[in-house]
Amino acid sequence: MLSYRHGFHAGNHADVLKHIVLTLILDYLKQKNKPYWFIDTHAGAGKYSLESEFSNKTSEHLDGISKIFHDEKKPLALAKYIEIIRNLNGGDQLKQYPGSPWIASQILSHEDRIRLFELHPTDLTSLLHALGKKQNTKIYGEDGFQGLKALIPPPPKRALVLTDPSYEIKNDYLKVVESLKDSLKRFETGIYMCWCPLIDRSEPQAMLKQLQKLNVKEWLYVSLSIAKPTDDIGMFGSYLFVINPPWKLKAQLEEIMPYLSEQLGLNGHGSYEIEVKTS
Repeated sequence: MLSYRHGFHAGNHADVLKHIVLTLILDYLKQKNKPYWFIDTHAGAGKYSLESEFSNKTSEHLDGISKIFHDEKKPLALAKYIEIIRNLNGGDQLKQYPGSPWIASQILSHEDRIRLFELHPTDLTSLLHALGKKQNTKIYGEDGFQGLKALIPPPPKRALVLTDPSYEIKNDYLKVVESLKDSLKRFETGIYMCWCPLIDRSEPQAMLKQLQKLNVKEWLYVSLSIAKPTDDIGMFGSYLFVINPPWKLKAQLEEIMPYLSEQLGLNGHGSYEIEVKTS
């Protein structure tokens, strides 16, 4: 149950997509001079060494962040994301990669709140070491699907909730949908961001259809594929489903996604989709 370690996959194409969108949304929330919360139901270790034994077993970052980090032709919309990675590394040498909690810690102010859930004992220890001393941060060694219920609605009534389980357990697909349904009853104006891998199985698309049927006024779907579904590479892409997305997110992604699909696509097979529902 707790075998998944994100260190194997840190900085891969799915991380790039997820963390670019995360940075854009958190930066948007920061524009208003009002406090907000960031809640991560599956936080991971906080940050990852790209020179570790885990990372070197797969070197997935070579087909992810490594392909764009030093590129001078990046869209301007990626500036904040790249800046956070550069600050973590203390310059232009790419040795470490930030997880979602680390990215949030670099954007949120001391008036904002960060709430993180992580069950894996080793990753929990790493997360506590990386961010546990921050005044505005609380870290819980418990199931994020259950723990989320006690945190919403947050006092400022402004929040981004990120849900990105490993999906090693098939039941996670159902849990994501059920968690969203419950959360929307408690806090319908929150921004909810769900990540899902694209693999050659039926569950990701079945979950997407359920998400699209949720009774919400606005949502945004974006996917990035680096290969064909028939290619024997396991996860050939990923998608994000964002409920109550920032109004300018679609335009930002229309600038970013052609670039990402071209840079990260393998053998010219990169592709993307953007779909929105508006009220």
